[in-house]
Amino acid sequence: MPIQPSRRLINVEEYYSMAEAGILTDKDRVELIHGEILEMSPIGSRHASVVMRMNNVLSELIKKDAIVNIQNPIRINDLNEPEPDITLLKYQNDYYADHHPQPKDVRIVIEVSDSTYAYDKEIKLPLYASARLPEYWIINLEKSEIEVYKTPSGNRYKKMEIFYYDDEIRIDFCSRLIKVKSLIGTNDRSSNGK
Repeated sequence: MPIQPSRRLINVEEYYSMAEAGILTDKDRVELIHGEILEMSPIGSRHASVVMRMNNVLSELIKKDAIVNIQNPIRINDLNEPEPDITLLKYQNDYYADHHPQPKDVRIVIEVSDSTYAYDKEIKLPLYASARLPEYWIINLEKSEIEVYKTPSGNRYKKMEIFYYDDEIRIDFCSRLIKVKSLIGTNDRSSNGK
């Protein structure tokens, strides 16, 4: 029987030790997923624009109901510390100064997908569901729509709804409605949808 090499997974502490030793630097766009250091895709101008727009719109809309966290880590467990594009966190006066947010702190996690759609759907969705993050949005820039996943169960979500360019999404934890087009802006694909 042939011997298969096994992977040597690293944990969050080892991941941070690599940064402290200078092996990983601020210039490395990486995240720890299932014990592996994965390179993140470069951020295109439309992706960056949507993240900035969402930061402004959501910060104004939710005020002190939540904290809008942009491209910062969530400590899911010892082998997973993803850096979602946007996370809406339970409000905390110190803005999580003494620790990274954990699953219990997350209200909504959001990924903006252009070239990363398959990764966000096939890798991130099961990870977020298994961590019991209550709500996951994929902003599908190709289709100018938002997929909203709710009710985590195992490594999937029981409920999924697609919101199109002219639709409104209800943010349950603060009982507010928000227009999809206010989050993703205008583009030549805005006529897609229903």
